[in-house]
Amino acid sequence: MADNPRVTVNEGVLQGNVKNDYQGNKYYSFQGIPYGEAPIGELRFKAPKPAKPWEGIRDATKEGSECYSRHMIFKNIIGAEDCLYLNVFTPKLPAEDPNLKPVMVWIHGGGFTLGSGSSELYGPDFLITESVVLVTINYRLGILGFLSIDDPDLEATGNAGLKDQIMALRWVQSNISKFGGDPNNVTIFGESAGAASIHYMILSPMGKGLFHKAILQSSSAFCCWAKGSPSLPLVTKALNLETTNAKEVLDILQKMPVDQLLELQEKLPDLFTADFVRPFGPIVENPLAKNAFLTREPLDVILSGNYHHVPIMIGFNSREGIISEIDSKRKHGELRFLTDFGTTIPHVMKLEKNSNLSKIVSEKIKNFYYGSGGPTHENVDQFYLMEGDNLFVWAIYIAVKHHSLTAREPIYLYRLTVDSSLNVYKRFAQANAPGVCHGDDLGYLFTNALTPSIIPNSVEDLSVRRIKKLWTTFARTGNPNPAIKDDLIAVDWKPVEPEKFHFLEIGDNLTVGVNPECERMKFWQSLFLLSPHSSKL
Repeated sequence: MADNPRVTVNEGVLQGNVKNDYQGNKYYSFQGIPYGEAPIGELRFKAPKPAKPWEGIRDATKEGSECYSRHMIFKNIIGAEDCLYLNVFTPKLPAEDPNLKPVMVWIHGGGFTLGSGSSELYGPDFLITESVVLVTINYRLGILGFLSIDDPDLEATGNAGLKDQIMALRWVQSNISKFGGDPNNVTIFGESAGAASIHYMILSPMGKGLFHKAILQSSSAFCCWAKGSPSLPLVTKALNLETTNAKEVLDILQKMPVDQLLELQEKLPDLFTADFVRPFGPIVENPLAKNAFLTREPLDVILSGNYHHVPIMIGFNSREGIISEIDSKRKHGELRFLTDFGTTIPHVMKLEKNSNLSKIVSEKIKNFYYGSGGPTHENVDQFYLMEGDNLFVWAIYIAVKHHSLTAREPIYLYRLTVDSSLNVYKRFAQANAPGVCHGDDLGYLFTNALTPSIIPNSVEDLSVRRIKKLWTTFARTGNPNPAIKDDLIAVDWKPVEPEKFHFLEIGDNLTVGVNPECERMKFWQSLFLLSPHSSKL
């Protein structure tokens, strides 16, 4: 293995380095590779442009700047606008092994306002042992990534962060073979906002030919928080501007220092409640827009069948809603329960606040999860279930339901229930109740700053080995079932059928079943039938 690895990509020469995975094997690391021009000045808020070539040898031994935002955990301001960088990790370079390997491109979560592809959270040391090439990327966040001004001539119609992801995938198509990766076998995978992004890419014409399989962890495009708002009225109000001329407003925003843009972003309410449409996030663009990412509603695209038909793996964790405890403790220093159940009504139902129908729906939600009582610390699990179903699980169910009717490729559904020391988010929440928190799946795919030593044959070891094998087998073949069964993976994971959702439960052991969370999903289905605006969901 070369001690001084260099790779020549289309833009120039990269100097990487050699690292060791969690089993002690060496692999190659190339970090901070630019895939797009710095999106500053006139390019701020607009679709990215490809990276320019460089002279000489570029140092790729450390990560590039994260996109300007707050730190995922500590909330201090980090990063810069010049942030369109990706990282490539490969077990072998072509000179050592001419056989091209499956490529897995990771799209990070963070609610479209936080996060990066950094190894701080997404270290490659687990997945790289499965003979895949791993790519992790940054993309623009918040107002910088999701400002939307509905004037096609201004070229800032929204979804710049999603267009960044597309640009990164184009870079992969052009360059990944230089690292031993197969551009004809690319799997995009992501969690939370990353999974919603991937769902949008499946539905977007821009995604054509850029990926061949998709893994959606804990989210879909139907999540209530995964949709943004038109920006012009919000921005003009927050800045107390008299003008509503789109070009004048865009000029003002392009000239603002980036720290003032973040201040502006944080002036606007941004709630993770089902009834709230967020200020910045994916949006359906004007069909006349240049470089439009998506011009039709996701459900309409799925029902039409006119999307990218690739094998899909999608699933959720058993107690996604524990993440709401983290959010509450961050805001209030303690877990506070809902007092206004009107906030649990998904905004896609388009019910008038405090109307008779909205009161009926909110009471139904309260009674379904709590009966005649209300939320308490004694029934905290009901809080987790309600929050998880409302914010994540129902949206996954809806995606599976409709794709199963039109998909030409298989869909594999899972539920994650394994609960160990690798469940980092649950530990961070200091939640003691049983269940797997939103984000806890990450600890079995990636190493992070809190990853403990893996003890052979522990639940951590067995779970990491199972999960990385399932994920990478799917990336290799489009079917997560290994060709040869063994004690580690001895079950047959069937794809879903319409109205018969086969699923794999990933616990201390692997088991299979049909229609997970059936009664709770029936309840949400019945709620949506009450609204003429959302009954087709």
